[in-house]
Amino acid sequence: MKKYGLIGYPLAHSFSEEYFTEKFQREGLQNECSYEAFPLTNLSDFPAFIKANPNLCGLNVTIPHKIGIIYFLNKLAPAAKEIDAVNCIKITKRPAIDAFFMGECSPSDVFLEGYNTDAYGFEHSLRPLLRKHHQKALILGNGGASRAIAYVLQLLNIDHHFVSRKGKGKNYSYAQLSREIIEEHTLIINTTPLGTFPKVDESPEIPYKYLTKHHLLYDLVYNPEESTFLKQGKAGGATIKNGLEMLHLQAEKAWEIWNS
Repeated sequence: MKKYGLIGYPLAHSFSEEYFTEKFQREGLQNECSYEAFPLTNLSDFPAFIKANPNLCGLNVTIPHKIGIIYFLNKLAPAAKEIDAVNCIKITKRPAIDAFFMGECSPSDVFLEGYNTDAYGFEHSLRPLLRKHHQKALILGNGGASRAIAYVLQLLNIDHHFVSRKGKGKNYSYAQLSREIIEEHTLIINTTPLGTFPKVDESPEIPYKYLTKHHLLYDLVYNPEESTFLKQGKAGGATIKNGLEMLHLQAEKAWEIWNS
């Protein structure tokens, strides 16, 4: 049986296991494929994990390992290399001598190739919502997911700034967000886990009172369906979007990669 899974920590909030289990049942693959969540607190345990699961054909990667996992991979797809973050791993088996002659020498017959499907999911879920006035964006957070978001915004020619606790260079801290900055940046994307179940009352500390009907708020959080971040955006008249469609799109892209 082909085995797929998710690594990260914690995983209680993740939809991947349920999504792929239902997909396999719907497509009649339940006797051929399985999917399991693997809580992995330390990436130093990753090689032993791979060795202990020889039937693995593919993995999704989530917080907090999207950046650190790169160290353990044999190859990166071009977009993943540019983003410098991975959320999808294709696992193939081949003799180490094959890798050697391809210039990808590995001490193992397990070959791990990293991809970023977050960028694909975000781009295709965002495009239908964009309007001409969405020329500047704020990216809340600076983790692995934020890198994929920045990559897409660059492709779309949308100027963007990161927002974190300590702003550096052209980026902002939350304390620096003025009325002028909020009004100028009509696209705001939350890439932090703030507001995820069960801590649903949390939200990024931005001045929500300056939001207008011209704003588009996109939250990578999808549980709950309407986070506190999105609720406050809606109250200000903004268009809102959660991350569920992005997750569906990136999951299907991962499935395509695993089976290519």
